Amino acid sequence: MTVRYKKLWILLAHKEMSKADLRKEIGVSASTFAKLNKNEMVAMNVMVKICEVLKCDIGDIMEVIEKEETIDA
Repeated sequence: MTVRYKKLWILLAHKEMSKADLRKEIGVSASTFAKLNKNEMVAMNVMVKICEVLKCDIGDIMEVIEKEETIDA
């Protein structure tokens, strides 16, 4: 299993918020944010901070997928 944050980027665009703005708002390092960009796992507290800022549920910003599906991602 792996994760994908495509929903997060769509939600950011919908809210007209840049990735840089989100990173500053949640207060995480550039390396942690790079993990999100690469669809790598990040700590749960980071995901919770994102949900708090965007006023959403975790399922609104990420999905867990089978590794075979990542080829089309």
